[in-house]
Amino acid sequence: MNKAQFIAALAPHFNDSKKEAAHAVDIVFDTIVRNLHKGEDVMINDFGKFKKVDRKARIGRNPFTGETIKIKASKKARFLPAKGLKDVISGARKLGPAPKPEPKPVVKAKPVVAKKAAKKAPAKKKVAAKKAPAKKKVAAKKAPAKKVAKKAKKK
Repeated sequence: MNKAQFIAALAPHFNDSKKEAAHAVDIVFDTIVRNLHKGEDVMINDFGKFKKVDRKARIGRNPFTGETIKIKASKKARFLPAKGLKDVISGARKLGPAPKPEPKPVVKAKPVVAKKAAKKAPAKKKVAAKKAPAKKKVAAKKAPAKKVAKKAKKK
């Protein structure tokens, strides 16, 4: 499970808001990192303990060449699983049902009262009179020529 999948699994507990779930996850991780940086241990009951470990400088071997090399001193983060987590993983203890998200509160929307429009008199239907067949318009082609002529005069 990666971080995005973890956030998606938590979203139902935050009213299906991935943004709020991501914010909560970021706060938890940030708090753990900041406390480890200070040198403090972070103990979460039935889960485990995060702690900062100082490693001394030592001499090691290059596995390819067999030559000895110096390894510098460093600081590492270490996680020690709690007994409860070890028991669940080994199968000695069964997990209970997963916590269910709280049901979403049902909000009753107020009925929307539409404003009544003023009543207008019904439109009279026009009786279509029989028209003579339309004549072909020849003058339509002359209109663009006038526009061109006007543009030429402006220049």
